[in-house]
Amino acid sequence: MSVDVVSIGMATAVGLDAPSACAAMRARLDGFQETRFASTPEGWLTGAPVPLPRNWIGEKRLAHLAAGAITEAFESVPQARGQTALILCLPEEDRPGRPVRDNSRLVRRIGDIVEIEPHRRSRIVAHGRPSGHVAFDHARKLLASGEAPYVMIAGVDCYLTAPTIAHYLDKRRLLTADNPNGFIPGEAAAAVLCTLSGRGGFQLFGLGLSREAASIYNNSDLPLRADGMTAAYDAAFRETGIDMSRLGYRISDLIGEQYYFKQTALASIRLLRGRHEFQDLWSPAESLGNIGAAAVPLMVGMAWTAARKNYAAGNPVLVEASSDEGACGAAVFADTTRMAA
Repeated sequence: MSVDVVSIGMATAVGLDAPSACAAMRARLDGFQETRFASTPEGWLTGAPVPLPRNWIGEKRLAHLAAGAITEAFESVPQARGQTALILCLPEEDRPGRPVRDNSRLVRRIGDIVEIEPHRRSRIVAHGRPSGHVAFDHARKLLASGEAPYVMIAGVDCYLTAPTIAHYLDKRRLLTADNPNGFIPGEAAAAVLCTLSGRGGFQLFGLGLSREAASIYNNSDLPLRADGMTAAYDAAFRETGIDMSRLGYRISDLIGEQYYFKQTALASIRLLRGRHEFQDLWSPAESLGNIGAAAVPLMVGMAWTAARKNYAAGNPVLVEASSDEGACGAAVFADTTRMAA
């Protein structure tokens, strides 16, 4: 049973709503600027903060970011209010400097701002960047069971906290003047409203989840063969009923480190066979840096907007993400109106 994406919302460093954010990313604009964090004694760290109207911090900041994206998603489907289960994607529980102390309190704060009562089937998924793939797996089961007519998948994250910056600077994971192999810390929120497939639209057709043994932090120093991402790709393609040569393009959470580029390249090399058209590769990190748990809802929103405005690089599209701990997810979406045409 397929799932339709019916509306989206975003709050990013390049736009406080989905149309402006997607237009900015399409134009290759970015939200990078100097932050208040020092990367070296000689310079300030580059980051991608969201220009909110007030200087909220911590859970309150995340609540307003997420509420803005969710409210926007409800604007075009107002009948979904009051009958939507929320699946909230958050950073990993053990990530240093995690800006969320109480998951349930954050959900209540978001509900208060959006002015909706929490649905009894709402839940938290705290796996960082691939959280959205796990959320889509929960969403399609929830929709198929009939327990909720709509599911809102929302992701919010922020790497711009002092403990987080200190941790990743110590691990030499951030992009600085003396470290070109690093990522730019960012923050964002994105929301995707889903329902059971109707007459056609932007649909989820295949989903794959796996785990990579040779993660970026693997203590055994295992060589990266991209077994985890390859397995996630393969599961998504088998469920969709196509092979990779029929894919239109990909959107990936490539945060800027060589490890993740290599992982994506290896997964493609291992599965792509035969004659095929050029497959473009997009990444929101080019404009927003590392946005953590907001990545998958935002990438799906990018693909949904591109399909609706007819500038997508192909059809269908694969959305992929992976975490530092090795969790891998891949999902195939297709614009069924274009397929019919």
